[in-house]
Amino acid sequence: MEIQEKVVVVTGGASGIGAALAARFAAEGAGAVIVADIDDDGASRVAAGFDGEAIHLDVANDEETASVISHVEESYGRIDILCLNAGIATGGSVDVPNDTWQRTWEINVMAHVYATRYALPGMIERGEGYIVTTASAAGLLTNIGAAPYSVTKHAAVALAEWLAVTYGDKGIGVSCLCPQFVDTPLLDAFADYDDDMRAWVRGIAIGTEQVAEEVMAAIRSETFLVLPHPEVLGYFQNKATDYDRWISGMQKLQATIFTT
Repeated sequence: MEIQEKVVVVTGGASGIGAALAARFAAEGAGAVIVADIDDDGASRVAAGFDGEAIHLDVANDEETASVISHVEESYGRIDILCLNAGIATGGSVDVPNDTWQRTWEINVMAHVYATRYALPGMIERGEGYIVTTASAAGLLTNIGAAPYSVTKHAAVALAEWLAVTYGDKGIGVSCLCPQFVDTPLLDAFADYDDDMRAWVRGIAIGTEQVAEEVMAAIRSETFLVLPHPEVLGYFQNKATDYDRWISGMQKLQATIFTT
């Protein structure tokens, strides 16, 4: 899909990858870019950079999501590209409190369900539309020390895949963004790790502009899996080829991380 003159909605657009995506869509000539976020001030700052529209959205709220999708369709006539970018990073094991598990599930998974539930009918009626899901390499592999994040990102990848399979013949394109570490505030989740681990994370973290560049290319080529860290493909292939060996290697990596 070409981006020029398209109406684009970016959730979680007030900062990080979302802000970079929104700015890049505008620079690529999108007809309108709507920045949706629970952070009203941040969304307004981002939208002001390219004369876009900022709109309040708690992505975990079904009714609020329906209202935002309806507003955009009524105001601009359609939604061409829907970027489901909002997400949270949650660490810990299965003993993380239930409400934390539920909140992570609502933002990382159900938010995608709500938005596509309301945006898909218009796209299908027109026979054209594009959905970009921000998942994570953790959704293809895993994230050591972060069960809620890993599980919900796996679910986000699965939903994106299902949408691509189910609606591809109806003109709906889907891309699933699965980066490793990106230089955003989410890296603060590693604040409690040792110095070597934090240095390693920072060393492989890439900028949000690079991620946005990869997403634009994926939309134009209608590529499903977007891997700004190309080495993730090798890890994913190794996992599929010999699952037990991959798990053994991850166990060793975990031991290294938590004993250094």
